Amino acid sequence: MVIRKSIFFALPFLFSGILLADQPLTYDRINLSVSAGTEVENDMLVCVMYAQAEGNDASQLSQEINRSIGSAVDRAKRNPVVQLQTLDYSTTPIYRKQTLSGWRVRQSIRLESRDGAALSGLIGELQSSLAVGSISYTISPERLKASEDELIGKAIAAFTARARMVAAEMGRKGYRLVHMDVNTPGHFQQPVQVRGVAMAMREDAAPPALEAGSRRIEVNISATIELNP
Repeated sequence: MVIRKSIFFALPFLFSGILLADQPLTYDRINLSVSAGTEVENDMLVCVMYAQAEGNDASQLSQEINRSIGSAVDRAKRNPVVQLQTLDYSTTPIYRKQTLSGWRVRQSIRLESRDGAALSGLIGELQSSLAVGSISYTISPERLKASEDELIGKAIAAFTARARMVAAEMGRKGYRLVHMDVNTPGHFQQPVQVRGVAMAMREDAAPPALEAGSRRIEVNISATIELNP
């Protein structure tokens, strides 16, 4: 019994030694980080508008909102350079002193276009029946991808140059790449301060004055290299 027990406890150490022997030893590993960035012009305007009404008759309010949104959708669809999407629809009870006093019905639409002037004009028209919830400029997916692809190439070139420099300074003939992460910004929106966002619905509302501006985007590379002997 004693012999079997001692063998049983020795086996895990034996297997552990075998596993460690199978793992190659690593030396002279170095972590490097580089980045490449550029200013990219915003080329897409995005606006969220909404219709909202309050009252005692939820059904009547719903019909009113449906008419307002339906009319806005029909108008927006006539503009070929504007993309349209209907968003959330909600019916919310209103309480005063813990007593139901009415209902609030609301629905939003999202408008986007690369033609900022055309969308700005449409926003001005729709303000007779809808309110502006938010306006933002962003970079279109196509422009963002093209910029990212260019920056990835620049970042990899910078990484290669730095890795070679490190190897040379350490007196080594070269290196091998162990691991690399390439981080890109992805899609984003840049808020734009607009005079009177959440503007009241008015017949004489003027189109908002907007400037697209630019956004700095960066690609970051973090990698591990192993110097050659």
